[in-house]
Amino acid sequence: MADRPQPHQIQVHPQHPYGGVQHQYGGAGGKNVYSQQQHNRGPSTSQVLAVLTLLPVGGTLLALAGITLTGTIIGLAVTTPLFLIFSPVLVPAGLTIGLAVAAFLTSGAFGLTGLSSLSWFFNFFRQATGSTGSVQEQLDRAKKRMLDVAEYTGHKTKDVGQEIQTKAQEGKRSEGVREK
Repeated sequence: MADRPQPHQIQVHPQHPYGGVQHQYGGAGGKNVYSQQQHNRGPSTSQVLAVLTLLPVGGTLLALAGITLTGTIIGLAVTTPLFLIFSPVLVPAGLTIGLAVAAFLTSGAFGLTGLSSLSWFFNFFRQATGSTGSVQEQLDRAKKRMLDVAEYTGHKTKDVGQEIQTKAQEGKRSEGVREK
């Protein structure tokens, strides 16, 4: 007779609660596994008490969710025609109120920004001039700094003006050369 392939053997391992197969030496790879005796015993007293406590709480919350949904649907059914009838008044009123709130919040943000900027400026000015000395000395130092800034700005403006004048003269020369 011809050689037939032999069927493969399949091993079935029973699954135990709380992780894995229970080995003959106990444990399942570091996971806590109940013994066969505890497994057949049924739920513990604390599990039964937890179910008995949470069942009415869950049922009550589910009932409240249903009542809330029903009330919302009824309220929407009653108010939808009112919204449609009064929409020519409600939409502009809503837009006006929304814009007023946005303007109020914007003005508050600008005010806070201005106050914080002034506070920063005064602290910077106080640190730059040094907080020691009399008021007259601080004013003299501030005047000197302002004069220095004005002098620097004047020099910079003069340099930029000369540069513009030079470029304008170069432009006139190049036009004169092209015309000839």
